[in-house]
This record gives sequence, C-alpha cells and structure tokens, in this order.
Amino acid sequence: MTTERRTFLKATAVTAASYARVLGANERIRMATLGAGGRGQYLTNLALQAGGTEVVAICDVFETRRAQAREKLAPAAKENLEYREVLERSDIDAVIIGSPDHWHVPMARDAVTAGKDVYVEKPLSHTIEEGEQLVKVVGASKQIVQVGYQQRSWEHFQQARDLIAAGKLGKISMILVSWYQPYFRTAQKPPEIDPAKVDWRRFLGTAPQQPFNAARFAWWRWYWDFGGGHLTDLYSHYGDVVHWAMNTDTVSEAQAMGSSIACQQFECPDTMSASFHYPGFYVTYTGTLIGNLDGGNLIFRGTQAMMKLNRDGFAVYPEGGVAFEKTNYPEPEMQARSLKDGTPGHMQNFLECIRSRKEPNAPVRLCASAARTAHLGNQALRKGAKA
Repeated sequence: MTTERRTFLKATAVTAASYARVLGANERIRMATLGAGGRGQYLTNLALQAGGTEVVAICDVFETRRAQAREKLAPAAKENLEYREVLERSDIDAVIIGSPDHWHVPMARDAVTAGKDVYVEKPLSHTIEEGEQLVKVVGASKQIVQVGYQQRSWEHFQQARDLIAAGKLGKISMILVSWYQPYFRTAQKPPEIDPAKVDWRRFLGTAPQQPFNAARFAWWRWYWDFGGGHLTDLYSHYGDVVHWAMNTDTVSEAQAMGSSIACQQFECPDTMSASFHYPGFYVTYTGTLIGNLDGGNLIFRGTQAMMKLNRDGFAVYPEGGVAFEKTNYPEPEMQARSLKDGTPGHMQNFLECIRSRKEPNAPVRLCASAARTAHLGNQALRKGAKA
C-alpha cells in the first residue's frame, strides 16, 4: 500500500462520519464527477436534469475533457486532477464514477470510505477479487451504491423479467445473447490527443507502466490493462439481465474463443463467442465490431414460448404455432416497445435512494456477479481453456 493511500484512508476514517448527513426532501444533492468522458458527462447531465442536484466538482486526468465538462455542465464547479482531493471535501454527498474499468473499484471504495454515495458505471470491477472486496466494503457501510446496469430500471425489461419469473416461457434451457457495434468504421486511426494535456501516470494507476498511447487512452475498453472487451463492456449488461430474470448467478463453467480480425490494433478480440453453463440452462454470447446491424439482443428459448428482448422492447412468440422446421415466426402473443433510454430512470432511482436510504435497483451485492461472469469468460478466452 502506498504512503499516499495510507494517508488518504487514515484521513477519511476520521472524517467519514462527519461527511454523512440526512438529506431533507428539498435539499440539493451535491455531486462530483470522477471521470468526465462521454459517459461521465451523460450521467452528470442526467443527474442535473433530474433536479434537486448541484455539481460542485469535475475530476479527470485529461485537461481538455475537464474543461469541456465544466463549461457544458457546471461552470461554477471546481476542476480537479486528483480524485482523492474531491473525496476530502465535506460539501459533497455523492459521486458519479465514469472512469475506465480499472479505476471503478478503487474510486468507489475510497468514496464509500469517505462517506459518499456512489453511482459507478459497469462493469463493477476489473477483476473478480476487486468485486468481492467492494461487496464487503459497501456491505459494512451505510452508503448507497448504484451500478450502471440501467436495464434494472427500464420498464419493459422489468415487465419481461416478471413474465419470465412467472413461467410464461415454460422451462428455459438456452439463452442467446448477441451484441454488434461498428468500431471498425471509427477506430482505424488513433485520435489526435496532446499528451501534455493528459496525466498519463494517474490514468495508468495500478496498470503496468507504459509510454503514452493515444489508442489505448481513447479505446481503453479494448485493452486488458484498462478494460475487458466484449464481455465486460457489452455482454455484462445482458448477463446481469440473465441473472435477474433466471434468479441465479451460479456459473459452473465458462468457455470462450475469439480474436481481432478487423480491429487488429485492439488487444481484446473484436469478434468472439462465449458460453456459460448454469444449473439447468446455458447462455451463449456472440459479438463482433465490424457492424451494428441487429444491435444487442437477448433470446430466451423456453418450452412454451420464445422471448426476444432488447433495448427497443420485447416480443413473446408461442411455440406450436408454426410447422416443424419452418423459419417464420408466429404473431407475438405479447409485446412491448420502448422509445426511451433506461438510464434517466436509473439515475432517478439513485437520487431517490440517496434521500430515502433504500437499496437501489442495481446494488453492488447483485451486480458484482455480472462482472464476475464476464471475468470468468475472459479468463477462459485468455487461457484457451475452460474456466
């Protein structure tokens, strides 16, 4: 443990109790953003739009991004380079963590220790062990921590989950998950980033020392030191939905294979498949970065019906209505459409829980398992064996 870390923990252990306060119904929630990239700015804007909030600090290792976020979202906020300085402030109630994956647990852990409530983006952790540690830290605290699996606050996902839990599909033996994105069209040339405006040492954190690399900085999700590729960035969203709908997170076996075929500058595969064995059913994931047609989908195959579920809505197709081996679908017996993103409702749930002190829709104790499953898949992928 570094001297800086010991000093921080000692200070926060003494002062954390003084930071906690009971918010009245009309009091403003004072917030800080740790990691002000595109997602961090989006989440911060949602918190502001929800009302009853004030952003008092913007923290990021990239000077350009810090200034952009402050100008656009909170001109009166203070810009910070070091997130621990933000957590030392007694006038901050909650933080939004939109940093790269390898900073999620350190920032969330330190924020909870400092008496702050936390909205942290998915995946919760960068390793299985980190997730287990954070579950213990949050469980021993009184802080509200919401993980960015917004499907849990999305109305049609809630409806779909209730139908599955009620047995509408019958016995489910197979769940097919897929996600396709067009990185191939956008990631051919590294962005132009002035390294003088980036505190690269702080960005690296616990990652191995290495020279500044614009591609790694911009597309960190696809490099092992900072992210986990398909399974943590994309699959874990729907892996969490699987756990939620099937009421289990017990993975007995994981297998995966993949490689970078089109985006060869990435360490994590751009094209891959993975399979997960749960008691009584299997989950298979496929994904590629060469195009986005069909987006991201879940297909639950049951003895009575099949459900196709995605961010646009869901449809339930009954079995027995189409002749054997015909490929057309019957008319759906139930369906729902969604014309909005579920993240605003997820942020609203977080803010409501800050006031009520009730458990949020996506608590750490449930969401750590979605990250764990993704990590098991990546372990199998990198070892070339079952995990």
